[in-house]
Amino acid sequence: MNTSYTLTAKILHWLMAALFIFVWCVGFYSDHFILSNTDTLRHTLIGLHKNIATTIIFLFCIRLFWRYTHPVPDLPDTMSPHLKKLTHFMHICLYIVLIMMPVTGCLLSWSVGYTAPVLYIFDLPTLIHTNPELKAIIKPTHIYLSWIVGIMVVGHIAAALKHHFIDKDNVFKSMMFK
Repeated sequence: MNTSYTLTAKILHWLMAALFIFVWCVGFYSDHFILSNTDTLRHTLIGLHKNIATTIIFLFCIRLFWRYTHPVPDLPDTMSPHLKKLTHFMHICLYIVLIMMPVTGCLLSWSVGYTAPVLYIFDLPTLIHTNPELKAIIKPTHIYLSWIVGIMVVGHIAAALKHHFIDKDNVFKSMMFK
């Protein structure tokens, strides 16, 4: 019985979690606490947000490849088949929104005529031209997705803690470094 994720899977999980939570907080702060669009701190934070968020696209591709080429630990036998299916479904949903966030962020950036920079090293190729009509769709989509994925991440953390403290099974430990 497989009881733990591979070291690579753990590194990718925790690196993406740290980057995503950081980027989410920077995006939230720059959007809700800096009200002036001309504030240099806001531009600096949005630049930081974009430079780090775009790396999630690359990490996601690596993680998806790794996930489907390496078996994941079995869920505990104490979980019902229905709950196991729900868990699998929720992981798929989390993967979908985790890739949709940086993709919609890039589309938003391009739709207003900006680049999508990666770690201050290079820009992703611009796939669309400035498009105010698209911006009107993409901006609220990106914002709504940020709230959805934020709630999903909190739920993911809560479920992991439930497994550890209430169920006392191996689910939480399977993603921890030993």
